[in-house]
Amino acid sequence: MTILSGWLQRFTIFNSDRPKSPWGGSGGDNGNTGGNTGGGSGGDGGPRNPWSVPPGGARGPKPTALDEFLKRAKGSGGGGGFGGGRPRIPGSPGAGTLWGLGVGLIVLVWVLFTSIHQIGPQQRGVVTWFGRYAGTLEPGIRMTLPAPIASVTKVDVQKIRLDDFPEGSGGENLVLTGDQNIIDLAYSVRWDVSNPQDYSFQIRNQQETVRATAESAMRAVMATTTLDEAIGAGRGAIEGRVQELMQTVLNDYNAGIRIQGVAIKQAQPPAAVSEDFKAVSAAQQAAQGNINLARGYAQQMLAQAQGEATSFDKVYAQYKLAPEVTRRRMYYETMENVLAKSDKTIIEAPGVVPYLPIPGGTRRLPEPQTTAPAAQAAPATGGSQ
Repeated sequence: MTILSGWLQRFTIFNSDRPKSPWGGSGGDNGNTGGNTGGGSGGDGGPRNPWSVPPGGARGPKPTALDEFLKRAKGSGGGGGFGGGRPRIPGSPGAGTLWGLGVGLIVLVWVLFTSIHQIGPQQRGVVTWFGRYAGTLEPGIRMTLPAPIASVTKVDVQKIRLDDFPEGSGGENLVLTGDQNIIDLAYSVRWDVSNPQDYSFQIRNQQETVRATAESAMRAVMATTTLDEAIGAGRGAIEGRVQELMQTVLNDYNAGIRIQGVAIKQAQPPAAVSEDFKAVSAAQQAAQGNINLARGYAQQMLAQAQGEATSFDKVYAQYKLAPEVTRRRMYYETMENVLAKSDKTIIEAPGVVPYLPIPGGTRRLPEPQTTAPAAQAAPATGGSQ
């Protein structure tokens, strides 16, 4: 409303019938005031002092907000712009210069921050220019072009990754063996990065790829393995075959991954048949123990027979040298062994002699074993003839 009233007032002044002076006064008014203060002409039509108060006590229309804005825009008052008429200090930077310095400082910090890279001893830096592979950075302080031209991805080539199957602490991992048995198998795979370039660009979701390869290789190997081998002494061979098969598959993919090892932590039947399987395992172990005892006894008997055959060969060699003496010696040794187990005492003498009750010359019979001490049999005192 203030701007509108100002423009209306100007329109009224410009359309007045009486001629106006440049300072808002009438051309025919008495110029006493102007003449008294400024020394102007005193006639009605003479010029009036521009600094004198016009008739009526007003200088003219009051400046509006639009007038002030146009005044500032034109740089009135001796100023150099929108500064409200304040003069600029000679030699001081303008607003454009300050903006340029600020932008330049930000660009410099950005270039330094994205161009200098610190690569650790266990890391390698894969460099890409606009997404295309450009090289690999070795450990140390390295420099590249700033982003977004160049980008560096740090890959840890010495860290040993570990994946457990099944993932987590619980759950079953049922695997079918070659003899149509099902076992609960738990194992782990250790791997690291052998080629940072292939690891970054050849495959996607590297850990998921390793897990899928491990599960496929393990099931393929177990499909050709029996239950006894899986839960017994065949674990080492299974681990080696799985590691070799996984490495072959990953090399075909150019994955840049090296398999460090496969470890079977658990191989047992499912929980539903665990008790029955334990009973079968116990029976198998008992059968194996009996087989081992029989083999031991057979080895003992064989060694004894071989020893007797060796002794016989030695006796036969002596017999060939002196047959009569050897026969008599063999007879005496045989009779000694036989009579040592007999209850009779034989004395060679001419004629017939009466029975001689030699003390201690008879063998005592074993006493019967009874539960009551009174029922024990008395020892025999007589001898047989």
